[in-house]
Amino acid sequence: MRVLSVIYAILFYVATAILVVGVGMKIRSYARSPAPLKIPTTPAPTTVSGVYLRMFREIVFFESLFKANKWIWLFGWTFHMSMWLVLARHLRYFTQPVWDWVVFIQPYGTYAGFAMVAGLLGLWARRFLVERIRYISAPSDHLMLALMVAIGGSGLLMRFVARPDILMVKNYMLGLMRLRIEQLPSDPILLVHLGLVATLMIIFPISKLLHAPGVFFSPTRNQVDNPREKRHLAPWAAKLEK
Repeated sequence: MRVLSVIYAILFYVATAILVVGVGMKIRSYARSPAPLKIPTTPAPTTVSGVYLRMFREIVFFESLFKANKWIWLFGWTFHMSMWLVLARHLRYFTQPVWDWVVFIQPYGTYAGFAMVAGLLGLWARRFLVERIRYISAPSDHLMLALMVAIGGSGLLMRFVARPDILMVKNYMLGLMRLRIEQLPSDPILLVHLGLVATLMIIFPISKLLHAPGVFFSPTRNQVDNPREKRHLAPWAAKLEK
């Protein structure tokens, strides 16, 4: 299966390059986008430290979503927090020796996979059951959710049903990080799982998942509500006044 190992190595190198360059270009675009108006969603903080606190609550607790819709918040928050725990658990495949805190979260990360899939299914169900959400849902929305459910589901299958050779998988991943191609196990579920992950990495920079870095650049969240105390002047507008 040496050919298969090479194919997946090329796939992951290409996917990683697309992910890093694509997300980097998007972040650069977000950072350079003008914000000509003061438009923080009120009630908004009037100090910079208040903005930092607001962003923390928004990113960690999804504060605005909690206020808007408790059911969507429940599924969304469950999915995102579980996903981060699952991703952190996967660090064991890329570190040697494995960090102590990664070892500690292994059992929690395992069962977080169930919570992640449950959250995704809840978010997917609302696109069918809620009329106004169904109306604005595009095929790409369903395909993205299906892709992530398939990634989570195949991961759970490998954990509880058909376990691949974990040592070979880790050796393969460590080899890729060192620009060396090792033998990849030929387990079908593993190959499907890795293929789906690579697909997600490739389409991430052109998908709605970019709300992950985009939230940091949202003027409705990252602006101080002080239009009376300090005049807001965009850089391009300042040049016109000279």
